Amino acid sequence: MSLRVPKTLPTLLITCYKHIFPAVRKELAYWTDYAKRIPNEELRTQALASIDTKTFHCEGGAIYATLAKSRWYDAIRFIVAYQTISDYLDNLCDRSTSMDPDDFRRLHDSMLNAISKDPVANQTNYYELREDQDDGGYLASLVDTCQEVVQSTPNYEAVYPKVRRLAQLYIDLQVHKHVKLDERVPRLTHWYDNENEHDDVLWNEFSAVTGSTIGIFSIVSYALNGFNYSNQIMNAYFPYMQGLHILLDYYIDQQEDEEEGDLNFCHYYDDEKKTIERLKFFINGSQDSTQNLPDSDFHQLIVSGLVGLYLSDLKADELHNGEKFKKELLRHSGHKARLIYLNGRAYRKWKKKKGLGQ
Repeated sequence: MSLRVPKTLPTLLITCYKHIFPAVRKELAYWTDYAKRIPNEELRTQALASIDTKTFHCEGGAIYATLAKSRWYDAIRFIVAYQTISDYLDNLCDRSTSMDPDDFRRLHDSMLNAISKDPVANQTNYYELREDQDDGGYLASLVDTCQEVVQSTPNYEAVYPKVRRLAQLYIDLQVHKHVKLDERVPRLTHWYDNENEHDDVLWNEFSAVTGSTIGIFSIVSYALNGFNYSNQIMNAYFPYMQGLHILLDYYIDQQEDEEEGDLNFCHYYDDEKKTIERLKFFINGSQDSTQNLPDSDFHQLIVSGLVGLYLSDLKADELHNGEKFKKELLRHSGHKARLIYLNGRAYRKWKKKKGLGQ
């Protein structure tokens, strides 16, 4: 069966509910069962928590699988496995007693190996520099799944440089933002000075831009269908779409991150008004930069989807002036974002009733 790339909101929603979300739940059920068998208690706890609390990351990312058309399920397998690695390692680093950048980088070697066609690369002990070791092969199996997909991707070598660039920036971010508290901002600002090529992007925004995986998902999904749009996706998604994605994620997590003592890039704006102003900047940039992409209607829907889905999270209501700013951002984004917001509210309630994770 081949999926069509959705061009309208009704088609997108039907495709998600009929094909994408059930496939994601099937893949996550497999990884949940695997995680339950992890021998080490701490690794098992973080693996299960990362799936339970971040299911929507996989569901949102998996929408890009439609770009693979007949190979959409292969794209689902890659996206779910890669996003699960990302969420699992983020949990490990956030809740870790370690502050060792070498440890964080070794863990995240798995994300570079996952996008490599070389199976020899997956012989690393990713836990080498930390006390908790035995995950029963969980992380290596996630990497293997990603490698199986990229190994079967036509002309993958052509898109690999851009995929690796995005993955490397993501890894650098994870290292810099999880070190000792007093080292984080100096490391991130120095990194920004050396890596940023966009004058209209602030240091905290550049960090957010690098924290998204959706550019990788888009490039790989297209490649599975035989297309190399890596340059076009890189130009459109970096910085605007990826920045919008992660800034919205941080926006709704502000209260939670403050309670947990986690770094949040929205905290570095002067006030709430500035935060909303910059979110609007990334909404505008995303809408403009995706207009000339192949399947531009689809990518424009993703812009609306990001805004609507993130703001449909109940955490957005709990923020200071949350209701006011939510309405302002939805109004700025257009009626499709509003419709996706309402749909997202209903879907979250259904998932909660069914016990299908967050």
